[in-house]
Amino acid sequence: MAKLLIAEDEEQINDLVKKNLCLVGHECTQVFDGGAALDAALTEHFDLLILDVMLPGMSGFEVIKQLGDTPVIFVTAKNALSDRIKGLRLGADDYIVKPFEILELVERVDAVLRRTKSTAHSFEFSGVTVDLDGKRVYRDGSEVILTPKEFALLEAFITNRNLALSRDRLIYLVWTYDFDGDNRTVDIHVQRLRRKLGIESVLKTVYKTGYRLEV
Repeated sequence: MAKLLIAEDEEQINDLVKKNLCLVGHECTQVFDGGAALDAALTEHFDLLILDVMLPGMSGFEVIKQLGDTPVIFVTAKNALSDRIKGLRLGADDYIVKPFEILELVERVDAVLRRTKSTAHSFEFSGVTVDLDGKRVYRDGSEVILTPKEFALLEAFITNRNLALSRDRLIYLVWTYDFDGDNRTVDIHVQRLRRKLGIESVLKTVYKTGYRLEV
């Protein structure tokens, strides 16, 4: 979907971020210090930089000052309000404080890419074409009518494809925390998506967890 640069000096975190962002379809380049981050950003085109603030050699704040208009998400342990304000004033598109849930990072990345138009406007899998801007879905060339909640659920699976999503997470993404129903609502909507789109083989049930779109 997009070409990302991950600048994080903690190798385990860097690898975890890369693994999960690659699972949802992004191409990721890893660097581990500020100088390497700046060199990479100035010599290659990236759709988004995921930038730690406290990098060796050159801080993330110093790096962003020398960048052009490439979108940036800061990921850092610096959680003071003054640091967040500084990061945003320097031009960051988002600021995530460690420790963070990897699914939240995936959603934040997708949100920034949508705002900056650096992500695909359609997605195809298993004979299904999804127009993400027009909110229209086609199966083998014929349009399939989905309800708003069905489309929102499908979009959540596409954004987080190949990742296991719990029912509670899906309720948060699609229905928000104001939802006063139960998890069976998720199951019913998943069954409808499977039936309408014929995606039983790729929209998998994850035992004791929820669901995963495997593409």
